[in-house]
Amino acid sequence: MRLRDNPTVEVSERLECSPEHAWALITDIELPTRADGELQRVEWLDGAAGVAVGARFRGYNANPQAGEWHTEPEITEVEDGRRWVWRVGPADEPLAVWGFEVDSDGDGAVVRQWAKAGTGRSPLSDFIEQYPDKEGTILAHRLAVWRDGMAANLAVLKQLAG
Repeated sequence: MRLRDNPTVEVSERLECSPEHAWALITDIELPTRADGELQRVEWLDGAAGVAVGARFRGYNANPQAGEWHTEPEITEVEDGRRWVWRVGPADEPLAVWGFEVDSDGDGAVVRQWAKAGTGRSPLSDFIEQYPDKEGTILAHRLAVWRDGMAANLAVLKQLAG
């Protein structure tokens, strides 16, 4: 596994609720703060109040290995009721791209959360540069952290969906 290949991780869960209710849940940017993961606190920036292309938010994160940091992602895609995507870092070289998607599934909804590693300059890329022979292991570990956080997010969603 190589960073230049933009590895992606995805988690999905079927919810016992309407796609509309699932959409309302996944567009609450505070949702991940209720789960066991890196995101500790989040706030809209620049007067934004909801998911819309161009809206930005600040996420405050913590991880035992990496310490504390914050990011200021920008929402880059919204397909209302179906999908929203945000980019961390500059448009030309993002650090990561994340997304939530919801699809109808009979009398319920399937929700997916995914993330794709970017090649922008970050602590992750710096660490890989220091230990190039361990790139695959470093990436596998980071993607596992992301996967665990996403699984925790979807467990909270399942609980909230009732």
